[in-house]
Amino acid sequence: MELIEKELKQEIVKAFKSLFDFELDADSFSLQPTRKEFEGTHTLVTFSYLKQTKKGPEESGQLIGEYLKSHTSLVSDYNVVKGFLNLSISDSTWLSAFDKIHQDEHFGTLAGNGQKVMVEFSSPNTNKPLHLGHLRNNFLGDSVAKILEASGCEVMKVNLVNDRGIHICKSMLAYEKFGNGETPASSGLKGDHLIGKYYVLFDKEYKKEIEGLVHQGMDPEEAKKQAPLILEAQEMLKKWEDGEKKTVTLWQKLNDWVFEGFDASYQTMGITFDKIYHESQTYLLGKDIIQEGLEKGVFFEKEDGSVWVDLTAEKLDEKLVQRGDGTSVYITQDIGTCELKHDDFPFEKSVYVVGNEQDYHFKVLFNIMKKLGRPYADGLYHLSYGMVDLPSGKMKSREGTVVDADDIMQEMFDTAERQTRELGKIEGLTEEEAEALYRTLGLGAIKYFLLKVDPKKRMLFDPQESIEFQGNTGPFIQYTHARISAILRRARTLEVPAEFDTTGITLHPRELELIHKLTDFPKTIAAAARDYSPALVAQYVYDLAKEYNGFYQEVPIFNEEQKEVVGLRIALSKAVAQVIKRSMGLLGIAVPDRM
Repeated sequence: MELIEKELKQEIVKAFKSLFDFELDADSFSLQPTRKEFEGTHTLVTFSYLKQTKKGPEESGQLIGEYLKSHTSLVSDYNVVKGFLNLSISDSTWLSAFDKIHQDEHFGTLAGNGQKVMVEFSSPNTNKPLHLGHLRNNFLGDSVAKILEASGCEVMKVNLVNDRGIHICKSMLAYEKFGNGETPASSGLKGDHLIGKYYVLFDKEYKKEIEGLVHQGMDPEEAKKQAPLILEAQEMLKKWEDGEKKTVTLWQKLNDWVFEGFDASYQTMGITFDKIYHESQTYLLGKDIIQEGLEKGVFFEKEDGSVWVDLTAEKLDEKLVQRGDGTSVYITQDIGTCELKHDDFPFEKSVYVVGNEQDYHFKVLFNIMKKLGRPYADGLYHLSYGMVDLPSGKMKSREGTVVDADDIMQEMFDTAERQTRELGKIEGLTEEEAEALYRTLGLGAIKYFLLKVDPKKRMLFDPQESIEFQGNTGPFIQYTHARISAILRRARTLEVPAEFDTTGITLHPRELELIHKLTDFPKTIAAAARDYSPALVAQYVYDLAKEYNGFYQEVPIFNEEQKEVVGLRIALSKAVAQVIKRSMGLLGIAVPDRM
C-alpha cells in the first residue's frame, strides 16, 4: 500500500508541475482513504492548493484527475465531490501489489530498526492472586511487546514483582496466627489463592479490632494505627528488613507458594517474561542516586534531613525522595530500579504498563530522571490504562470480592464449551481437540475483548458478549480463520494450482477491497507500535475478517469457470488467513484451523 501511495504521490507531483507549473513536495501532503459512499480508494483534498492551481476546488480536482487517468497506469478512474478528488487504482496495480504480498513469507513484519525497548508489565503483589485488572495489564503488555517486535524493535519483557512491604506482612501474620500449618496441598488451593485467603482474613480481623477500640472511645483514625494486628504487622516488617531468620523463612515459604500459583496462571494466559525483578532485591536501590542528585543540586535537604525534589515548575509540587532517617520512599526504589533495568538492557525506550491511578507517580519519576540527566529519560513512557469493570461493579481485593483471574478464565472456557456444543462446531473433533478448542476460544474471547478497547479508556467486560460468534469478538475472527482453512483444505484436495497468471483478470469489487485491506497491514503495525495500542490491530483484523466474509458470501470460489480466477481467489483466501493469524498472534491469540 505504501508503495502504491508513494507512486501515486509522485504522479500527483508531476500533474502539478505539468498543469500549474508548481513544484509540489511529495512529503508536504497526504492522501486520505476515500469515504465508503464514493468510488475510489485514495482521496486528494484540493482546497489547500487553490493558490497554486488558480482554479476552483472542483475544477482543480477535475484537471488533476484527468491528467492522472491519461498519464499513468496507476489510476483507472476518478470522481470529484466538491474539493475532494477520489481516485480509483487500476486492477493491474492491485494485482501487482497482491503478488508481492502473496510471495512475501514475512509480510507485515517490518525491518529491524535497531531500537531496544523494555516493556514492564504484570507487577503483581505476592499477597493475593491475579485479578481481572491483571488480565488487562498482562494482555496489554504482552501484545504491545509483540507489536513492537513486529515493528522492528528488539524487545525485553520484564515483570517487577512486589514481594515485600506491609501488605505482604499482613498475609504472613494472618497465616502465622490462623493458618494451623495449612498448605496448598492440604487445602486444595493454588498457592496464590491460599495466601490471598489470609490477606482477606487479616483485613476482617483488623476491622474487628478497630471497631472494638472505637467502642472503647478511641478516635477511628487513631484506632487504625493502634489496633494490635497492624502493630504486629509493622513489627514483622521490621524483623524482615533486619533479616530475622524465622520471619524470612516464613516469607520465603509463602512467596514460593504464590510464585507457583502465578506461574500456573501465566501459563494459562500464554504469558512469558524475559526477566523477573523482585522488589525484595531492589527496594534498597536508589540511595546512591539520591546522593548524586544532592551533589548536582537536583535535590535539596530540609532541616530534618529529609531529601526533596522541587517539581513546582512542572506543576507537580515538591516531592519527598528520602526520609529524614535516611530510609527510602517508593519513588527512591523506582529511581534505582529504573537505572538497574537500563544497566541490564540499555534501552532507548522503556514502557511501564500500569493503571491510570499511578499517572501522577510516573510524571514525578520521569521528571526526576530528566533532571538527573539520564540520556534515556525521554524514552520513559507510562502506558496508562483504565479500570476494568464487570456488569456487577468494581472489584475490591481486601474485602475478598476480587474477580479472580483464574476463575474468570475458567468461566470463559466453560462458556466456550457450552456455546460451541450448542452451535455444533465440534463435529469431527476428538475429545482432546475439542478441549483445546474451548480453551483457544475462551482465552481468545477475553483477550480480544480486553484489547479491542483503547487502553486509556475504562471499560466494562461482558463475558457473555465476548464469546459470541457474531460481531466484534475474538470467536468471530477465529471462526473466519477456521472457515478459510477449510477452503484451503478443499483446494488442496482438488489440486488447485498454486501458480496462476493474473494478466487480464478483472477484479470483483470484493477482491479489490480485500487486497486493499491486506496492503494496510504493515501500516497498521507501525501505527499500533507508535501509539502502543493493540486496539488498532484488533480493529484492523476485525475489519479484514468482515471483509472476507462479505467476499465469501458474494464471490464464488470453486464454482468459477476460469482456472486463473480460482487460483487467485484461493491465493487471496490464503493471504487473508495468514494475516488474520499474524494479527491475532500480535494480540497473543491463537486461531484454530478446524471448528
